Amino acid sequence: MAKEIKFSLVFRDMWQSAGKYQPRVDQLVKVAPAIIKMGCFDRIETNGGGFEQVNLLFGENPNKAVREWTKPFHEAGIQTHMLDRALNGLRMSPCPKDLRKLFYKVKKAQGTDITRIFCGLNDPRNVIPSIKYAKDAGMIAQAALCITYSPLHTVDYYVGLAKQFIEAGADEICLKDMAGIGRPVSLGKIVAGIKAYKKDIIIQYHSHAGPGFNAASILEVCEAGCDYVDVGMSPLSWGTGHADVITIQEMLKDAGFKVKDINMEAYMEVRTQIQEMMDDFLGYYIPELNHLNNSLLVKPGLPGGMMGSLMTDLEDNLKSLNKWKVKNNQPELTTDQLLVKLFDEVAYVWPKVGYPCLVTPFSQYVKNLALMNVIQMEKGKERWSMIADTIWDMILGKAGQLPGPVAPELVEMAKAEGRVFLENDPQENYPDDLDSFRSKMKANGWELGQDDEELFEYAMHPSQYEAYKSGKAKADFEEDLAKRKAAKNAPKGEAQPQTITVTVNGQSYKVDIAYGVQAPVAGTGTTPLPAAGEGHELTSPLEGKFFLVKGSGDTPVKVGDKVNEGDVVCYVEAMKTYNAIKADKTGVITSILLNAGDSVSEDDVLMTIA
Repeated sequence: MAKEIKFSLVFRDMWQSAGKYQPRVDQLVKVAPAIIKMGCFDRIETNGGGFEQVNLLFGENPNKAVREWTKPFHEAGIQTHMLDRALNGLRMSPCPKDLRKLFYKVKKAQGTDITRIFCGLNDPRNVIPSIKYAKDAGMIAQAALCITYSPLHTVDYYVGLAKQFIEAGADEICLKDMAGIGRPVSLGKIVAGIKAYKKDIIIQYHSHAGPGFNAASILEVCEAGCDYVDVGMSPLSWGTGHADVITIQEMLKDAGFKVKDINMEAYMEVRTQIQEMMDDFLGYYIPELNHLNNSLLVKPGLPGGMMGSLMTDLEDNLKSLNKWKVKNNQPELTTDQLLVKLFDEVAYVWPKVGYPCLVTPFSQYVKNLALMNVIQMEKGKERWSMIADTIWDMILGKAGQLPGPVAPELVEMAKAEGRVFLENDPQENYPDDLDSFRSKMKANGWELGQDDEELFEYAMHPSQYEAYKSGKAKADFEEDLAKRKAAKNAPKGEAQPQTITVTVNGQSYKVDIAYGVQAPVAGTGTTPLPAAGEGHELTSPLEGKFFLVKGSGDTPVKVGDKVNEGDVVCYVEAMKTYNAIKADKTGVITSILLNAGDSVSEDDVLMTIA
């Protein structure tokens, strides 16, 4: 009897791998019946990873979105699954234990059946507790093996890791080939090795299309005993996304597997709705290059889920770098030139920082470190001259054990800066903190929410939740969308307007437009900024968003505070990393020129010190 291979539509990851945002809840609820009508999916990825954070960023309550989005699939008998980051929960930074436990209770209550637990370091100390927390909450615990290709990440390594997870109680195993660089034959051997150890364990394979291996890899893992494969669909298949379900269904049918038929009328209906979502606003955050496969990705091994935001970030960094080059009479770089330099630097940096699997958050850390190196070296500065604290945390082992050793030059840098390498259980570094968030919510008059879901959301994403509650998140998003629509529709040639009025969701915005390498003035948001004070100007070394603190428990500096040279006085968040900005002289802060969350360009003045 032919073995059946079942399909999961990774609808969340399709969007995250293409661009920056997810659909609104009204769009999700509208498309769900057509996805169900396609008839070929046994599972749908509905939430997790960046889903909830980006909902907050455009001003939508993610708890409402998850509840309404999972409901129609449950009613149709289709399982829902999500992606979680073990120690990090749904965010870039590690979570306290009490928040991790609450996480699974909330997601189960909201309607998510399966959680895919992964750690970018493949550290069992991070994954195994989440297996227990998920099962205690009644969820199916799917433990993921983060697949990469290095001298350390062998077939035996992955089979041994799967055995640990199975013994710890994992219900299923996922091969999470997030960059699509797993070699097909090796992946087949990993699946065969796991099935030889536990024949009835369910195995699901997840892969991205970018480097070009994934259709061959899907065939190999299915031949070896895989049970489910993740797929995408047009117009968000291939490129930095996933193989299209039509191709995979036909390939597996030809290979003799049993697969479900696709209702093509429904397929076209879903495809049409996806395109409508892109035309509405999501397409303004999807770079054209993300629609293309690129074999250059084999070398750096960057994940498809990160490539969605990478190209958008790269546009901003290229403008900033070229602005500096014009100012210093140097030839500008093209996007392709910067991309190749970045890919080469990622390949250089990765082994130096111990071969972490390039998946969130470690893919961002390695990429950010590489990009900072490229930018600094392009300006004639030294490699490693700007390393964010969160990247140091990875290097020092604060979030888990790196697979390989850290390069001697980075070890020496750590010692010179008084940084200490850690070997303790990572969870010990992040004490429980839910009670403080309960107190803050009570003080603000905020409800904890059904099943404590609002408490969970605030504790998981504090700054984004505060911006959502204040309305700043929605205002900033709609202003940014208006600018993107204006820029896309701007006339070519000399007669380009400097100001244009754009309507988004019924609200009109007067938008100032900058062309070429000219950058918008920092802080032109909805809140007026204070005037500059007397004294030395502290400027931003990079483009990003300004914050006085990186966590809700931190105490911000204020006008009148005395600071010493070398003190951290603020942060510029770029590419999901908070970069510490230090005072470059001793004195008193005479003015702070930006509000939290305001956009800044390189060399913009952040504050003055006299």
